Amino acid sequence: MGVAMKKLVVWIAVLAIVQGALSNIVVRPRYARDFAPKSTREGGQLPSELIFLQFFGFREFLAGMLWVRADEFFERGNYDAILPIIRLVTWLDPHYIDVYATGMWHLGYNFTDEESRSDRRYIPFALALGEEGAANNPTTYEMFFETGWMWFHKIDDDYHKAIEWFLRANERPDILPARRNLLAVAYQRAGQIDEALNWYFKLLRDAEERLAKHKEYTFRMNRDTIEGNVDNTLVRMAQRGHFAMQRNDGSYETGAYDTRPPFDVGFSARIMVEEPLVIRVEGTWNVLPVGTRIRMVLRDADYEFGVPAGMVWDHAKDVNLDPPTDLTFMQDSLYVKNRRFSRRIDLSKDPTMYPFSKKTYILEFYYNPRSAPAHMQDKFGWSGEGMTDRNFLDTKIREGQRVMYCKLEMTQDQILRRGEWFDRTPVIKTTNFVPPRAGASPEGEVIIVPGLRAGAAKEGGPAPTGGQGGNGGPIATGVANP
Repeated sequence: MGVAMKKLVVWIAVLAIVQGALSNIVVRPRYARDFAPKSTREGGQLPSELIFLQFFGFREFLAGMLWVRADEFFERGNYDAILPIIRLVTWLDPHYIDVYATGMWHLGYNFTDEESRSDRRYIPFALALGEEGAANNPTTYEMFFETGWMWFHKIDDDYHKAIEWFLRANERPDILPARRNLLAVAYQRAGQIDEALNWYFKLLRDAEERLAKHKEYTFRMNRDTIEGNVDNTLVRMAQRGHFAMQRNDGSYETGAYDTRPPFDVGFSARIMVEEPLVIRVEGTWNVLPVGTRIRMVLRDADYEFGVPAGMVWDHAKDVNLDPPTDLTFMQDSLYVKNRRFSRRIDLSKDPTMYPFSKKTYILEFYYNPRSAPAHMQDKFGWSGEGMTDRNFLDTKIREGQRVMYCKLEMTQDQILRRGEWFDRTPVIKTTNFVPPRAGASPEGEVIIVPGLRAGAAKEGGPAPTGGQGGNGGPIATGVANP
């Protein structure tokens, strides 16, 4: 090695040492104070084998290389292998927003059972990851929006949480105009109709200002879309009786509004355990138009974070890569066709997702008009004012809303077909369940599509207008076939 090369090597070594010293004396303390991930369970410390790389300032470089490696696992469908990489990359570079956003999506959507039902045990940790990402990147809207989207779309409940995060996203100047619209929809799903209309008007003013400055087709289309949203909201507020209810002068009860009189949805259900961990769920829903999906939840009866038809989704304060292995929490949607639903659910193929390690389980059925499509809300209203059920109308489990809620209980022995149920089919049903007539099947090809508003009273029968505030009729559990 020549003299010049030796000098170059020495200078490179000196510069590396100086850079490392500056990183540890100046940069690293500030990073730990102002930017490090706030998780206490996972810690903000790197593994010992990576301290050397951190000393020489290679954190961001290593994070990028690891994320390239993660792409290979995505392509192969090796989702479990991606989780530690996501966590390691966010340790190395807490400003790598794409990793936070992809990690949330991965936890919330990619872990499913054999029938594509999401493993919702991961969602609390997806929310914790989103909150951490927002805290580490407070100057951009992205992680605030992504966390709001998880509440809005995946959880599809607790819409006030989505509003909180969308509001914080809209405080950031870099938010895209198209993404600002979703706040108005979240307001409507939370029953805050006036706030939704006011937000649409604000968006309309902003769109008109942009169009005045830039006479481009894109800006004109954006303005026209928002104007259409304003018009649709005003029409629905009038036709659904919103203005009359605000006046509180008795005109809603006597007016010819689309939500009057309340329509009796006539819910009933029967659950049969056909084989161990294989159940048949069927029942009635007295609504002919297509568009109903009834939420069904099967979970441990003693789950500490369980709430009616859901859970306290944001209970996790730290990011955890492993969900509780002893928890069973299954959520599905029952599609209604021709006033009935019937579905065979096989839980035997996913023992790690559905361990059924407890003695007692709760089976819940839930319908919330706030999550319904617009053509259903035209009759049911935004908050269920146009819906009732003489047995299962509930006005308590969701504040300010009228929902359908039914709760049944099952035992571990029934689900696993053990003990007295070894040679008998467990049947759990509501007392108002009526078996389908011979030859009738909701799985047939013919779909009857009438108008929901036309003839509502005739089809649904006389519907009570008051809310029972509870589960109405009694239920029968543990009934065995003779």
